[in-house]
Amino acid sequence: MFKAHLAKIGCAAALGIAAILLVAVPAWAQNDPLPSWNDTAPKAAIVAFVEKVTKEGSTDFVAEPERIAVFDNDGTLWTEHPMYVQLAFVIDRVKAEAASHPEWKDTQPFKAVLESDMKTLAALGEKGLVELLMTTHAGMTAEEFQTIVTDWMATARDPRFKKPYTELVYQPMLELLAYLRANGFKTFIVSGGGIEFMRPWTEKVYGVPPEQVVGSSIKTQFEMKDGSPTLMRLPQVNFIDDKAGKPVGINQHIGRRPIAAFGNSDGDLEMLQWTTLGEKPGFGLIVHHTDAEREYAYDRNTEFGRLDTALDAAAVNQWTVVDMKADWKQIFPAK
Repeated sequence: MFKAHLAKIGCAAALGIAAILLVAVPAWAQNDPLPSWNDTAPKAAIVAFVEKVTKEGSTDFVAEPERIAVFDNDGTLWTEHPMYVQLAFVIDRVKAEAASHPEWKDTQPFKAVLESDMKTLAALGEKGLVELLMTTHAGMTAEEFQTIVTDWMATARDPRFKKPYTELVYQPMLELLAYLRANGFKTFIVSGGGIEFMRPWTEKVYGVPPEQVVGSSIKTQFEMKDGSPTLMRLPQVNFIDDKAGKPVGINQHIGRRPIAAFGNSDGDLEMLQWTTLGEKPGFGLIVHHTDAEREYAYDRNTEFGRLDTALDAAAVNQWTVVDMKADWKQIFPAK
């Protein structure tokens, strides 16, 4: 009986110790913080990096104010095929305004848009896209443009999945954003897309507030309109936040060098280099689109989100490459 009593005491003590340990372990550590990621090398690399830079007393420890993580948007946080979402917005804007511009029927790049001639539109390149942006994004106040974007986002649907674009964000990346923030990181979007196209919805969708969004922009001008101060959007390019422009945009808007960068295309190459090849090497990750069944498969030969030079650089610079088909349990949030 005495031995049985000791056994009960030992069992109770063990349970008590277990309870204390559960209380002491952070909440995110009790559960998998990245449940939509398979237990493959990319997930292990992410967790190892976060644990390394957040461990006080470690030579790799990074103080919270310096834990800056930057994310590309198109193809990194949400889908970018069959075309960039902002391009779909531009196309809808051109078609909506076409009745007031009969000359567009015979004028490029508007003719290609109205005829849904994506091959010609792609061949017109950056020059044609900039002309479309200047025509459809300017001549209004910043508030008016924000309303137009918000209304379009509420009604537009992706042609393949028949869902709002804001539902075609990547669940594994949403988890990654939350995981980083839970560990003292400040997360920024650094995208070639329009800064004022993204700001109306990024906080709701990604948890990234508008002041933490860096993107391309057109010039704006302060005016008094009917006695009220306004910012008018002008048909002039202000800044292109793509390729070599991304480190410049990071420096201008953030003022700190990131320690983690996440992208998916050659447009993110310089951002990844800026983050990982400095005096204090950081973490670089590339999302490789390999899942044609659940999303899309593309890399070196595509008009949207080409991944060529950056894919080669990933091997040289030891960046983590995510194989969407192999490394992600699910692509989009369950609805």
